[in-house]
Amino acid sequence: MSPAGEPVRVQAIAQTRNSVVPPQYVQPPETRPAAKLTHHHKNEAAELSPPSINLAGEDTGRLKDEIGLACRDWGAFSVVNHGVPMELLDQMRRVGKSFFEECDMEQKLKYSCDPNSPASEGYGSRMLVADNDSVLDWRDYFDHHTLPLSRRNPAKWPHYQPNYREVVAEYSDQMKVLAQRLLGLISESLGLPSSCIEEAIGEFCQNITVSYYPPCPQPDLTLGLQSHSDMGAITLLIQDNVEGLQVFKDGEWITVRPLRDGILVLLADQTEIITNGKYRSCQHRAITNAERARLSVATFHDPAKTRKVFPAFEPPIYHEVMYGDYVSSWYTKGPEGKRNIDALLIKY
Repeated sequence: MSPAGEPVRVQAIAQTRNSVVPPQYVQPPETRPAAKLTHHHKNEAAELSPPSINLAGEDTGRLKDEIGLACRDWGAFSVVNHGVPMELLDQMRRVGKSFFEECDMEQKLKYSCDPNSPASEGYGSRMLVADNDSVLDWRDYFDHHTLPLSRRNPAKWPHYQPNYREVVAEYSDQMKVLAQRLLGLISESLGLPSSCIEEAIGEFCQNITVSYYPPCPQPDLTLGLQSHSDMGAITLLIQDNVEGLQVFKDGEWITVRPLRDGILVLLADQTEIITNGKYRSCQHRAITNAERARLSVATFHDPAKTRKVFPAFEPPIYHEVMYGDYVSSWYTKGPEGKRNIDALLIKY
């Protein structure tokens, strides 16, 4: 803990320039990056990254086929020509980075989230830990509650960049529109009405989380973000130009190439339940590096805590679940890859 009683932030540790990371950040041997990291020749990179899908044009048949294949094979894909202005993507990255790199620690701590509530809004470091004995991620973050509008309170967001709050609000609105379009296409790719998945989810609870991964002196021992699949319905993510995000496919960890104009789509657990396992949520993690800080912005679209989620196909392979119960279980047990959703499998 810091002298003020706040949990120590990773950025503060990195700024000490020690050559050894504190022991609470050291992953056990089986989860370290080198344990399952596969190295591939550069000319194979395009084939070994989630596909990039062009949303422009009116060929919805092509879109549904490409999205369906990506959802089956990866649970993830990038979209380009998605309708979100490039300027807004760059602004979101810029204002996010401004908080971490232009504010001193005293200023940042004014926005601290509740350390005892992993889903609280604000500046923190310990979102994905199950208890005080868990290995910690080499990451700081700022989480914004953005939708429904009744949750949106820009006064809780930084304002050191004059347009920070306006950018986050506009970005939130644009991500909602894109998420709705994508869920419609995903539904149609399964032969379902375009509204099926969105209606099953109900009104979006949207959070925007800016994650900052400082340089790490021992990247071979740490993770920026431990392996997990997201709890909700669909996540839309942008990165800066520093690689670090990895997805798990066919027993290998594969690094996702950052695309300045692209938005990465990650299917989350509730969509896997609704599609009855026809589409799988994407298991992913973040690795660190010793030279450069990395920034990403993830926009989560989740059901309300009171929403009951169940498969749209018969016979169901997953039990119905109240989303709030699923979230509680996830935070109690820790993410543990995709094992939380496996607990809902029906045994025939």
